[in-house]
Amino acid sequence: MPLIDHRDIARQHRTKLLQSVACAVGVGKTHLATALGHIAVRRRIPTLMLRADAMFKRLKASRLDNSTEAEMRRLAGIRLLIIDDFALQPMDATATADFYELVVARHHNASTVLTSNRAPDEWLAIMTDPLLAQSAVDRLTSTAHELVIEGQSYRRRQKPSVDSTDNPDHHAR
Repeated sequence: MPLIDHRDIARQHRTKLLQSVACAVGVGKTHLATALGHIAVRRRIPTLMLRADAMFKRLKASRLDNSTEAEMRRLAGIRLLIIDDFALQPMDATATADFYELVVARHHNASTVLTSNRAPDEWLAIMTDPLLAQSAVDRLTSTAHELVIEGQSYRRRQKPSVDSTDNPDHHAR
């Protein structure tokens, strides 16, 4: 896989898949996606970052006031859309259809960064409609730069250790 120049990432109309393997969490996917978004914003590229669950809730709520088309146009029109924590939980029929429509609308038109703890082939199992799921995933992965991040959780590595010599309540008796 060729190396990706971070300066070009937001200019390309390609999907960027940032994922960790073996369901590893805390390896820096969100941090990296945020950094890519920051670069894009500094270059005055319209950018939106949101968690997948929040995006699907927002789309579902837009059905209540008949603003779904406007919300979908807004999401499709952002030059760089960063969807964090994609495929953490099963997607119902509405979320699956919304995801498919969003992918179709953005395909070859705008850049998308997805962060996920699952590999793209695992996404199919969490979507309710296999045909829409396969079509969306195929569109995403056919033009994607996939970055797989492996390693231990940064959160775990930064966790303070319990050392009795550093504990002020520990007194020798």
